[in-house]
Amino acid sequence: MRKLAMDELNRKSVEEFRCADKNPYVIVLDNVRSMHNVGSIFRTADAFLVDGIYLCGYTPQPPHRDIHKTALGATETVDWKYFSNVTEAVMQLKEFGYKVFAVEQTDSSVSLQKVSLSDSQKIAVVFGNEVEGIQNEVLQLCDGCVEIPQMGMKHSLNISVAAGIVMWELVRKKFVDNKLSF
Repeated sequence: MRKLAMDELNRKSVEEFRCADKNPYVIVLDNVRSMHNVGSIFRTADAFLVDGIYLCGYTPQPPHRDIHKTALGATETVDWKYFSNVTEAVMQLKEFGYKVFAVEQTDSSVSLQKVSLSDSQKIAVVFGNEVEGIQNEVLQLCDGCVEIPQMGMKHSLNISVAAGIVMWELVRKKFVDNKLSF
């Protein structure tokens, strides 16, 4: 076994990334405070060819060295928009035909592994503030809530870790299981 060299990884150039068919997913960040989390989520969005990121409220925006530190260039490939109000972002996504799901523990959330989606469904996934989570008024606008099953004492994950898990599960179901429907 040997580690692959950088030129063996079949990386896309910035132009190839921009021209590539994207997965019909948008990540919405609702008042995320950490620039490192934002940068990490940009990297995740790049890795899974996500359609874009909506940065909302006081979520930091590129360019900023602390975002770039963890994004490693993904702010140059992944499309993003800023909204001062997350409800405006959610309403726009719904107008564009997206189903919007919050990643939050609620009395009606569905466990991530039980989610099924139609193959062509456009999905937006909302991630909330690191301490407060997703605002209640935003939850009311969502088509549903998804939670990541957790078995330990702590029942929370860092937002960038949660984003990676959720995006992988969406992509896995689309390409590996080839069975999606919500």
